[in-house]
Amino acid sequence: MLNLERLRTLDALARHGSVSGAAAGLHITTSAVSQQMAKLEREAGQRLLAKNGRGVRLTDAGRLLAEHAARILSQVELAQADLEAQRGQVAGELRLSAFPTAARGLFPAALATLRAGHPALRLRSSELEPERGISGVVRGDLDLAVVLDWYNKPIPLPDGLVKAPLLDDPADVAMPVGHRLAGRDEVDLAEFAEDEWITWGEGEFCHEWLMFTLRSKGIEPIVGHRAAETHTQLGLVAAGLGVCIAPLLGRHPMPAEVVTVPLKQRVRRHVYVVWRADADRRPSIRAAVDALRATAREVGQAA
Repeated sequence: MLNLERLRTLDALARHGSVSGAAAGLHITTSAVSQQMAKLEREAGQRLLAKNGRGVRLTDAGRLLAEHAARILSQVELAQADLEAQRGQVAGELRLSAFPTAARGLFPAALATLRAGHPALRLRSSELEPERGISGVVRGDLDLAVVLDWYNKPIPLPDGLVKAPLLDDPADVAMPVGHRLAGRDEVDLAEFAEDEWITWGEGEFCHEWLMFTLRSKGIEPIVGHRAAETHTQLGLVAAGLGVCIAPLLGRHPMPAEVVTVPLKQRVRRHVYVVWRADADRRPSIRAAVDALRATAREVGQAA
């Protein structure tokens, strides 16, 4: 008989492409991965791994069994979801991620509500950029991820995921109080062609959106500083080091040395939560989505 946990280890190896990646995704040690795979090879009666430089690769038999393992684990997920749905209990472990401003602006209230209403539910949250959150849900390392689109740059979602909208998050330009445009009712991005921008990290979705948007208006951005967290960006703006895009979610309290001015284009981010379709009937998933949507409504009304 093939052991389910060892099939889960093989599936993680196939998805992550390395022993260290599988170990991180399963929250176990690399030696535990190697031991599980050695036992699975004995159960299968074939070599499933071969050396590949300093790492390993799946053999033909390993790839074949990994394909079966993915289907088996998906069926197990469906069975667990159906059993949870039949019991109607919100229990077990739920792993969630959110991009930084959503982790700050939504998670404290939403997760506190979940904990108070469902004490048998164990919550494990992390702060991840949208792409990493989506990948974690696809791989099965996460149950839910709060992610975002920009109004003019949607993020692609893989097949097999379900999503629910949470809120539309308006974004303004933040600038020092002494900036030449600080007294305006609204501004155009083209007016910042000579300003230094404080933006997100290279390759991050929000950074790529800002570069795409500015260049679509014929502006080659001058990037002075990078910071992942909105409040770090606002601190740099307060010091007079540039301007930044400041979404409403998670930006309060605003430094006294900073003002925000709306854009004529009315820039917005679409914030939503994603999960796997095969887990859709889990009561814990539904409870978490409900808590996130309720918190998002309160945030939207406060805006």
